[in-house]
Order: sequence, then C-alpha cells, then structure tokens
Amino acid sequence: MRSLIKTAVIAATFIVSAPAMAANPVVEVETSVGDFKLELYPDKAPKSVENFLRYVEDGSYVDTQFHRVIKGFVVQGGGYDATFNARPSTYGEVVNESKNGLGNERGTIAMARKSSPDSATRQFYINLQNNSNLNGSSYKFGYTVFGKVIEGFNVIEKMANTKTVTIPQSGMRDVPQQPIVIENIIINN
Repeated sequence: MRSLIKTAVIAATFIVSAPAMAANPVVEVETSVGDFKLELYPDKAPKSVENFLRYVEDGSYVDTQFHRVIKGFVVQGGGYDATFNARPSTYGEVVNESKNGLGNERGTIAMARKSSPDSATRQFYINLQNNSNLNGSSYKFGYTVFGKVIEGFNVIEKMANTKTVTIPQSGMRDVPQQPIVIENIIINN
C-alpha cells in the first residue's frame, strides 16, 4: 500500500511540474460585417502559420477586403485593399504544406496560391463547405489548410450571402458589391 501511495505522489508531482502545453494561436478578425476567431495549427502547417502571423503582426491585413466570395465554395481575402490596390507580398512564397493531414473542410482556413504548389504568399480563404477537391494527396499538391474558424462562422456565412459583381476593368469576378473589409486582426494568446 505504501509503495502504491509513493508511486501516486511521484506521478502527481510529475504531472504538476511538467510544462504546460502551449495552446494553438487564436486570431480574432474584426470585419465590417462582424467578427470571427480562428485557431491556427502550427504543428500541422508551421510555415503557413508563421507566414500568416507575420502579416497579422505587421498590421498589413488591416483595411484589406474579402475580394472573392463564392457562395457554397469559399470567401477569400488578404490581398487587396478596399479600392483594389494589391497589397505587397512582403515575406515571399511559402512552401506547400497541403499533405499535412488537414482537409479543406467547412470552416477551415487555407492558403490561396497560383498554379505552382509553392506560390502562396498573403492571400487566404475560408471554406464554406467541404472542398475535398482542394486537398493534397500522395500524388498531387493541394491547398494548405492551417487553421479553423472556432467562433463566428455565422459571419462567414453572412459574407457568403453578399451580392457580388464582376469588375470590368480587371475582370475580377465574385467581388462583393459592398466591400467586406478587415478592420482589425489580432492574436489573442
């Protein structure tokens, strides 16, 4: 009995003295149509999370808009201000991490990119539904999921129901008629 108690005390001491696991970063996004929170997964997509957080920390996502809204697909932002001036990609391209086991499921956030797998920079999108066609696999690169909306998905759905237009000068389609602007974005922890 004494050795059982001694073992329990040693185990309890170890549990109490073990360092606490760091929580995943949480980012709060305040927009012109409401606020939402994202939990990021640095253990699954370290380069993408690091890249996203640099843009959050330097403030360059503030006053950008969700410039592409496709109901039943995605809302995309981070690259243009409210008057469609492109924001520079300050930190270069990010290595594609789409084979990390995270899927493009409803509510997840992922890096937008060009056709080259390693071409993501500052633009991101939030999935409005399960978009398995955007996932990576053993034979193809997909789009890197690096987090998920954990609060305020109703705001994302509100964005999805926004009336969109095509801008003739640029040919950009699915642009919200009334700009949806990021007013503030901060790291909560």
